[in-house]
Amino acid sequence: MGQIKFGTDGWRAVIAEDFNFENVARVAQATADFWKSEISNPKSEVFGRELKVVVSYDRRFFSDRFAQTTAEVFAGNNFQVILTPEPTPTPSVSLAVKQLNAVGGVMLTASHNPPIFNGFKLKSFYGGSSDSETCKAVESFLDRNPVKSKPLADAIKEGQIEISDVRPAHYAALKKLVDFKLIAKSKLRFAHEALFGVGAGCFEQLLAGTTCKVTTLNGAHDVLFGGINPEPIEKNYARSQKYLRTHPHDICLVTDGDADRVGGMDGRGNYLSTHQLICLLLHHFFINRKQTGRVVKAQTTTSMLDKMCAAFNLPLVETGVGFKYVCAEMLKGGVLLGAEESGGIGFPNHIPERDGIAAGLMLLELLATEKISVNKMLAKLEKQFGPHRYGRIDTHFPLEKRATLMEFLAKNPPAKLLRSPLAGMKTFDGVKFVAEDSSWLMLRGSGTEPILRIYAEAKTDADAHKLLKLGVALTKEV
Repeated sequence: MGQIKFGTDGWRAVIAEDFNFENVARVAQATADFWKSEISNPKSEVFGRELKVVVSYDRRFFSDRFAQTTAEVFAGNNFQVILTPEPTPTPSVSLAVKQLNAVGGVMLTASHNPPIFNGFKLKSFYGGSSDSETCKAVESFLDRNPVKSKPLADAIKEGQIEISDVRPAHYAALKKLVDFKLIAKSKLRFAHEALFGVGAGCFEQLLAGTTCKVTTLNGAHDVLFGGINPEPIEKNYARSQKYLRTHPHDICLVTDGDADRVGGMDGRGNYLSTHQLICLLLHHFFINRKQTGRVVKAQTTTSMLDKMCAAFNLPLVETGVGFKYVCAEMLKGGVLLGAEESGGIGFPNHIPERDGIAAGLMLLELLATEKISVNKMLAKLEKQFGPHRYGRIDTHFPLEKRATLMEFLAKNPPAKLLRSPLAGMKTFDGVKFVAEDSSWLMLRGSGTEPILRIYAEAKTDADAHKLLKLGVALTKEV
């Protein structure tokens, strides 16, 4: 019986080590017990709802079997279960939870993590990732009751488990979210780097019968993800970059393993950072769509957003790292765009959840609207708001020393970052130093591992690299 510890929005572990059928059943039982307690609690936001849950999975090894085990446990606890028939994007599941008025959802996925991992991700009734308090509460229910389970065939026969594809409803919602008619007649020729994840084929299905030509790259179902981690970062794009150099497109969209995050390349395989994509989308929403509202960004996201919000007179909210903080702001309403550095982007009038497919379609809408290359758009943004170059490194750092380091940094900030005097400091999630020229350096620890993440942004790649070196030097001070 391995130790089960919940992280950001659920539990993640190595397949066949701790992530096995017995432990998945234990976690499913704890989740069922928690949601039952919430439904019977007059103070809970789900008080009085029916026992209904959506269960789905990604393309990882045995994800379908782990999802079946989860569904059988919920059926054994008298839940009505909607179980998807095949691997499904996480945002499709989140939307189904919201649309079907379910008490929650479970997605069997480890998202962008290495192939040896899988995860049990919790989705709350509002159609977004469960917050830390919910995850801790579920963890507290572990092993309170013995596992109750009902075989899949029996549960289907008795109408307790319904096998249902939730993707069509998601696709229908996406077509309303964007100007689909504009995209449909745009004749855009774009590639989709699926990174062997569940997003494979989704743009082809969405745009079937339109004038758009979609080329899906690395769309095969491979539980080893072709030897990469299915994360939208440049080092994982080598195959598609090689293809795009000889087969140019208008743009290449990238989705991660469970299709809730977005990345990109230009039509010839040159890397587009998630920061650039987020800024392009904010430009599109304000300039082309004439929409306003609060902009929410995680701390490690580009300061170009700050400059754009100042120029557009839009309120900006900066949160801790992790989309759950962005989600909390989106639930308050009035948000124009919610974004994080890792490629998670959330949109108004949708779900308070990152959606890589929605972000991809919104970028296509931008291209169809402006009718110029993505590189020309970025050049315009840089001309208006200046160049912004970003860097990040992950370094090993003992967990027991982290609190001391953070305290030291907060009490001993550098007088300047390279040539620019320090303008401010933020300490609500790690420590972030911001200079007068808007360059910044941030140090924060991983939630569960002895890893320190160092982030930096400056006007040039060389300066961003120097700031990262400064960050490493600061860790040697304690």
